[in-house]
Amino acid sequence: MEVAERGSSGLSLGMLDPAPAGVAVTRGPEHRLIYSNAVYRSVVSNPQSGMPLEEAFAAFVLPYYRPRFDRVYATREPDVGVAEPAVPIPGAWEAGERFFTFSLSRVALGGGEHGVLAVVMDVTQQVTAAHRVRDLAEERRRVLRRYESLMRVSADIFWVTSRRGHVSEPSPSWERVTGQSWEEYRGQGWLRAVHPDDRPATVRSWARAVARAGEMWEHVYRLRTRDGGYRHFQLRALPICEHDEVVELVGTCIDVEQQWQEQRRRRLLDRAAAATARLRSLEEMLAALAGVIVPELADGCGVYLVTDLPGERPGGPSFVIERLATAARSGIRRLPPYSEEQLPDDNAFAEAVRSRRPRLVTFPAGSPPPEAAPAGTLPWLAANDATAMLVLPVVVDGSVPAVVGVVMCGDRPATSRDDIDLLSRMFDHAHDALSRAIRFQRAQQIALALQYSLLAEPPRLPGPRIVARYRASPSAAEVGGDWYDSFVLPDGVPALVIGDVSGHDLSAAVAMSQLRNMLRALAMDRCEPPGEILTRLNIAMGSLSDEVTATCVYARVERLDGRHRLWFASAGHPPPLLVSPDGRGRFLEDAVSPLLGVPYDGPRVSQTEPLPPGSTLLLYTDGLVERPGEHLDAGLARLRDQAEAVAGEPVDRFCDLVVSGLPTSGLDDIAVLALRLPP
Repeated sequence: MEVAERGSSGLSLGMLDPAPAGVAVTRGPEHRLIYSNAVYRSVVSNPQSGMPLEEAFAAFVLPYYRPRFDRVYATREPDVGVAEPAVPIPGAWEAGERFFTFSLSRVALGGGEHGVLAVVMDVTQQVTAAHRVRDLAEERRRVLRRYESLMRVSADIFWVTSRRGHVSEPSPSWERVTGQSWEEYRGQGWLRAVHPDDRPATVRSWARAVARAGEMWEHVYRLRTRDGGYRHFQLRALPICEHDEVVELVGTCIDVEQQWQEQRRRRLLDRAAAATARLRSLEEMLAALAGVIVPELADGCGVYLVTDLPGERPGGPSFVIERLATAARSGIRRLPPYSEEQLPDDNAFAEAVRSRRPRLVTFPAGSPPPEAAPAGTLPWLAANDATAMLVLPVVVDGSVPAVVGVVMCGDRPATSRDDIDLLSRMFDHAHDALSRAIRFQRAQQIALALQYSLLAEPPRLPGPRIVARYRASPSAAEVGGDWYDSFVLPDGVPALVIGDVSGHDLSAAVAMSQLRNMLRALAMDRCEPPGEILTRLNIAMGSLSDEVTATCVYARVERLDGRHRLWFASAGHPPPLLVSPDGRGRFLEDAVSPLLGVPYDGPRVSQTEPLPPGSTLLLYTDGLVERPGEHLDAGLARLRDQAEAVAGEPVDRFCDLVVSGLPTSGLDDIAVLALRLPP
């Protein structure tokens, strides 16, 4: 580039006056100033023409700038400095760091002389702003690093969502805990790691939190961890606002499994103690405890009374248990609360009673092994995809009066060691209340054992099946007068008997035993119509106390020409119920005569009734149908409806569902005798 001083040939330096940048020109190797424009003089200094470099650039040039001028002058190579700081000379301008961008280039001045052209721009404002942005960014990064470090100390998971509540940034901590990848949990994919039972409540709670994003959100849910199990996490989320507008939400998940388990432990123990403290009967207490167990600790639960141990009933099975209470979570059909079942020695229930230790049996969903539970419970386990059965013996005063069956279904894992301990402690805490109820129950069991000694096992027949059930009154510890009997007559015909002696004490039981024995002897002596047998029984009762009265049904199940028929008579007893294979029931009310023990000289009617193949005949005592203040017809109608509803069940389950499915007063014993004909 060739320039000329003012008045010389060539380009006039004055043409540089309007330039928006500061411009200065020096001459010769001494770099004496020959030109500066107004911008230069206002930005850098106000030098005089002819000044040497160090004076002309006093406020701008650092000691190392002179070599740069020399180099440009000597080599003709330009030099550029970008945003370089200038150290001011005191008094040159106000204190404060300034930054300049400049270029140095050699120029020809004419006449064979050369110089250096310096173009200078003050970029202090831009550099300061950039430094401020950089400092703010660094401060923000530092704060974020501190916050993230704090989160790593105080939270297991840290996450960020958009204003709409969708996860918007990757979270390494979420991936570490859950095993989900970013593609799997982004947006709303994180919900797939939430326990299915907790998912609906979590969705509703999070939707409310997003709608009211100005408030802190707290929630507890179960989260599936990398190992496939679930743990409870406490969630907290807060909004991030800019200009009073929520732009995102940040939150944490803290593992609170241990605290949650401890809180649940205390809560369930308190509930169990409260449930048993206000109840008196053992049946009510066990039902209340089953209600505490489900659904907190299990999907289903049955509580069984151990009514017989090996050797207690001569000729009887090894174990007999009586189901007194059941519970089931929502979505699972509940087992009937009453059932009596016999157990082989290798059953898990029998082993738990013998060892007095919990027994946990796990199995594929819906495929329980025969030894896992009583036979009547196995279909229920299969139908509900059960995967585990915990058998917990209840030890009270050194014995095992009851057994608890705790069932897990579907995705619920098998009972953990901690939960087994919790279940044991629940019953330990209820020990005193259970002990009082057990003492009463034992007195009742003694009475029941006496009662059973007077009740015969139904005979096993080649075709028809006979099943009996006896349920003592839960409100009395004395034996009652209800009885049933079934035997084969000398002519090969099965006989069915059911009766009820008035009273509920030892004398009623003695009278019941006498009547039972007399009736069997009279029936075995002669093959007479049932009405005649009851007539002779009424006469024989004259040898007993005048105060003894009783009701009775006596029936013969005869087979003629390949068909069965019922030949029966009733002395003041509720009518037998005949349920056809298609589920229609009707009462047999045509062979009624006065009750036994009252003077009656008239004939007692005998009636025959055809028994269709596959039909069920039900004999029962009034404890099944009578309720205080209610007409007997209402109870009979309930019985017929219940029997029709369960007519398709096997006969033993039919009896259990009839006994457990009807509301009873609990003031009287219940005896049931059922005959099922082959189809």
